[in-house]
Amino acid sequence: MSQGTERVTDPTARAGLDPAQLAELLTILPDMDSVELKLAVDDAQRRSVIAALGLDPVGAQIREIVFVDTLDLDLLAAGVILRGRRSIDRADVVVKLRPVDLRTVPEHIHGLKRFKVEVDVSPQGFSASCSLRAKVSGDQVQALVTGGHSITDLFDAHQQELLRPRVADLDLSRLVPLGPVPVLKRVIEPKGLGHRLVAEMWFLPDGRRALELSTRCTPAEAFMVAAETKAFLGTNGVDLAAPQAPKTRTALDALVADHRAGDAAAAGQ
Repeated sequence: MSQGTERVTDPTARAGLDPAQLAELLTILPDMDSVELKLAVDDAQRRSVIAALGLDPVGAQIREIVFVDTLDLDLLAAGVILRGRRSIDRADVVVKLRPVDLRTVPEHIHGLKRFKVEVDVSPQGFSASCSLRAKVSGDQVQALVTGGHSITDLFDAHQQELLRPRVADLDLSRLVPLGPVPVLKRVIEPKGLGHRLVAEMWFLPDGRRALELSTRCTPAEAFMVAAETKAFLGTNGVDLAAPQAPKTRTALDALVADHRAGDAAAAGQ
């Protein structure tokens, strides 16, 4: 298996793949629980896309997301994403490894229902990832931000076991909470498309907004759903060739800058 390799190509059009790339994607897919197709909407298109798709914010779910990393983003560099999420009726913490070689994941973790393996696909390429989620209270996620809870203790034993090999050489005392980021999430079922779309608007601390459209499907459906989604978005004026800024990296860069600015302001008082 080659899940540890992140390939830059467009897997949503089979004719655009060379034989080696197609072989790699087809090798990965049977090991996946799901495929998530993602598209970052360019700032210049955001308003027109919202109007074209009828993305009414009334009825959207409000979320808060807080990340955990060092100010140098050492975890992200090691292929690790730690995050807490909370909404009005649920909260969880997630350990995500991306990219991942599934041979490095202990077998007993593979058997957990809350362990998921998926391939993320965008116009920029594809990358296999795995994640392990644990339910917590909203107060526990909020305590990450306020410093009222130990960062490492919030993640359960299985999550820490999954995390440990990736962070063995890192100084975990340097971890800090980054966020929260307010997020509006809206699920829509557009006419002319046979499956749901999820729209997420992230409100970054520097004033920028990041809009992402996504849909999930089974590996067996991936090429069909990708083709249908591309055709639907294209006919609704969405520029599929627009630059794709990775949402998590964009958010983390903005959060680190905000954290450093806060530290500098506090030091200057």
